[in-house]
Amino acid sequence: MPILPVAAVISVRIDGQKVRAYAPAYVVAGRTYAPLLPFVTRLADRVGYEGQRLVVVRGLRHVSVSLGRISPDGLDRAYVPLAPVLRGLGETVRYDPKTHTVDVHSPQAMEVASPVPYDPLAPQAVPRIVFTPAPPPARHIVWHGPATPRRTPLPYPIPT
Repeated sequence: MPILPVAAVISVRIDGQKVRAYAPAYVVAGRTYAPLLPFVTRLADRVGYEGQRLVVVRGLRHVSVSLGRISPDGLDRAYVPLAPVLRGLGETVRYDPKTHTVDVHSPQAMEVASPVPYDPLAPQAVPRIVFTPAPPPARHIVWHGPATPRRTPLPYPIPT
């Protein structure tokens, strides 16, 4: 009987909050694996399939993972390598072997500032002439086939 290496169950914290899940994340041969739901879907904008590849999208970043054959409800049971997927989405991932914890930190969101008010004394750019060509005229369609009968019913005068 072959002896398989025992997987070490780990906990995952995203921005300091522990993620609770029915299926745990684990470490095998130095690589962390976690189910898509909720560890990856919590941080992704979209998750879907393209053939036999799983595509995870967040903003302008996307990560593609080969999963082989997957059933339609496969997202509920699919495990992915956690660190490469989250790093591909722009997250910072660090594993602490002493506490068996993966810490995931999201990049700080940039502050949104209102635009500065209009200052008439500020230097202004001189407008440039922009050449925009006129659109080409539409081609005139000439019908060379046989005449087609009218399909609209015409009212029939009722005798009075």
